[in-house]
Parts: sequence; structure tokens; C-alpha cells
Amino acid sequence: MRLLLISDTHVPKRARVLPPAVLEAVDVADVVIHAGDWVDAATLDVLEERSRRLIGVYGNNDGPELRARLPEVARAELGGVRFAVVHETGPATGREARADAAYPDADVLVFGHSHIPWDTVSPGGLRLLNPGSPTDRRRQPVCTFMTAEVADGRLTDVTLVPIPRA
Repeated sequence: MRLLLISDTHVPKRARVLPPAVLEAVDVADVVIHAGDWVDAATLDVLEERSRRLIGVYGNNDGPELRARLPEVARAELGGVRFAVVHETGPATGREARADAAYPDADVLVFGHSHIPWDTVSPGGLRLLNPGSPTDRRRQPVCTFMTAEVADGRLTDVTLVPIPRA
């Protein structure tokens, strides 16, 4: 099962539309996971239409329309791997311990907010993934998203994909 992990798309504030590389990745993914800060409902509409399956949450920059359509936390089992998705996890210091306490029933936590890619494993074995942002690189050299595979009840081939500057 092919996964696409994205967050912090911030359309139309940081980009007019999603980058072509993201849309190409949507088209080949079995599941798209979006960890919030969509900003406009049109982006949600696009991903709902193009995705085979979409799992998403709202973020701090998402208004009432998105909050009415999306949960704050989403949970899904994909190929035997238990996922939780949330926008914010707080400061980097202590993140893994907080995530262990907040998501004891998950194998993988996908989150956003910082626009900074993150891939760690907590003391309890929870994999924490932040795909960065495909539209707003902040202090990063390039914009990013992640791809991954689920096979035989395991998350594999987690890859941070850079989006070259236009």
C-alpha cells in the first residue's frame, strides 16, 4: 500500500495551487494523509476527488468550513499499521514522550504545524513523521512531502521528497 504524507499546504496563502509533484504523488498513492493547515476548502475538495482514500485533520489555520468537515485527530488502520494524525504536537523537546502518552494505541503518528520534516521513534516505539510543507519551506532548504509503504503489517520505505524551487 502506497502512502502520501502531506501537511501545511496553506493554499492559497503560500501557493496558488498544490505543486505538480504533489498531485502526481496523489495519483499513485493508495492513501493520502494530510496533517492539517489546508487553509481553503478547495484544496480539500481537490484531494477528495483525486485520492483513492483521504485521511485528513484540521490545523490551527483552518477556519469553520474545514473544521466542520475534518476532525482534530484522525485514526486509521492501514494494512495492519495503526495510524494517528494530528496537526500540532507542541515543542520538539519532549515530543516523543508526549506522543507516547497521547497516542498509546498508534504505531505511527503523522503531524504537521512546524513545516520542518521529522522522523523519529519514541521510547515506546511510536514512529513520529512530519512531512514538512510542499508550499512553505520556512527555514528549510526546499519544500517537502513524504511517501511510504505499508507491507506485511509494517511501515517501510519512508522517504522525504524534496520539491525543487521553481
